[in-house]
Amino acid sequence: MSAVTLLDGGLGQEINNRSEGQAHSLWSVKVMMERPDIVEAVHRDFIKAGAGVIAINAYTATPSRLEHNGHLNWFDEAQALAIDLAQKARQEEGREQVQIAGCLPPLVASYVTEVSKAYDASLDEFRQICQRQADGIDVMFCETMAIIAEAMAAIDAAKECGKPVYVGFTVSDDGSNTLRSGERLEDAVTAAAERGIDGIMVNCSIPEAVTEAMPVLARSGLRFGGYANGFTSISALKPGGNVDSLSARSDLDPAAYGGFVRQWLDAGATIIGGCCEVGPGHIAYLDHMLNEEGFERQPL
Repeated sequence: MSAVTLLDGGLGQEINNRSEGQAHSLWSVKVMMERPDIVEAVHRDFIKAGAGVIAINAYTATPSRLEHNGHLNWFDEAQALAIDLAQKARQEEGREQVQIAGCLPPLVASYVTEVSKAYDASLDEFRQICQRQADGIDVMFCETMAIIAEAMAAIDAAKECGKPVYVGFTVSDDGSNTLRSGERLEDAVTAAAERGIDGIMVNCSIPEAVTEAMPVLARSGLRFGGYANGFTSISALKPGGNVDSLSARSDLDPAAYGGFVRQWLDAGATIIGGCCEVGPGHIAYLDHMLNEEGFERQPL
């Protein structure tokens, strides 16, 4: 039986759901700048649930997104605060073995690839982010990558940090094993593997689509896995919009989500977790399931 790494769940959405204000296009980063205590509490709850890896809250803290929303001046502070809160949560819980993952997200918008930047411009911006994160993290996640060119720029910047690099692609929810760009997942996996990454995942897609993707990831020869979202659909989210336009599924309680994760484990996945709308309760269920079935744990 393979050893498994349990990630945290949907950090940004959990933070947003606990906040008292209206959703914003800077999402959980805006909450963090106003209420850092909420972010630390969410980190601590995921650690208590059993997560062996927690991601920093920097998903929308890219220069492009901050500038678009009139807050480019937040960049250094937001990146530093995201790292500090994750480190503080780990220390407060007395779980120094928990790893902290950096975050290289889509630079302009999630899912909508026609607004993404070209490779060179993306590489420059990802390098700026890496420079702020490298000293405070244990591994780097390039996540929710929806187009190959941006993913390759993120990987190349991440490799310069000298930390293990893991890549998460977001795929179409129709089970076609294509990225949101329409490119084949198989081509994206091949391109990422050729760059010497440490592992590959599918994230922020419905769990049914993640299940369909498992055989493609398995053929990479890398450690692989998935962390799905709990949205009914992402089609309503437009560039510059916010998560209020999306709805959570009502059929994805912890046990139901655990059923999908069981499929991924059966396919050979050794990295599991959750994305948007997958909360600490889901991660606690997965932790219990792994313990009951005798899975050992391993770091990334």
